[in-house]
Amino acid sequence: MSTEESRHVYRLHSTLELPLEDLRDHIADATYPDGIDDVEITRRNNTLILKAVAEDQSVSKYTPTAQLKASVTENRVYEEDPDERRNSFRWDEEEEEEIESELVEFAAFKGDRETVLQNSLLQYEMFLVLCEIASAAEKGTLTAISEHDGDLEATRIVDGETRPADIEVVEGPRDRGSGETGVNWRDNKFISD
Repeated sequence: MSTEESRHVYRLHSTLELPLEDLRDHIADATYPDGIDDVEITRRNNTLILKAVAEDQSVSKYTPTAQLKASVTENRVYEEDPDERRNSFRWDEEEEEEIESELVEFAAFKGDRETVLQNSLLQYEMFLVLCEIASAAEKGTLTAISEHDGDLEATRIVDGETRPADIEVVEGPRDRGSGETGVNWRDNKFISD
């Protein structure tokens, strides 16, 4: 069994957000999983692409390696929580100072596997990079089901903290038996010949 066949990401959902500057610092200082030499960051308008650079030099430059995709948004960040300040008792509201704030660009890794984690070559390794990003993010959740060397693994990281996760197997539409696989279009009284 080859290494690529024994590592898969089956399901993934992400709502991760972190300041773009923090993400760039994290990528610059990161240690990458085996198979990844580097991660290139490219920005196109409000889309950020983090692309795996393969250690294997025989990989064609035309072969797409796995990449993480994020949207870039601007959020106003306040020095002090504005709701907390507004709710505090004030004798004279006219004297209230303006709260210090700045616009900060955030990278938002939001969506399911096909949206956030693309291309199959080094996909599992880039999933591990995403898990490291999730551990550095103060906001958002990453949940996933992956397979490593024949074992299914559940991943759940919430607001930068790894949490317990389980995999639940439920009956799907294909598990009901051969006689109940769906609509029999050949013997359907609503369709005329």
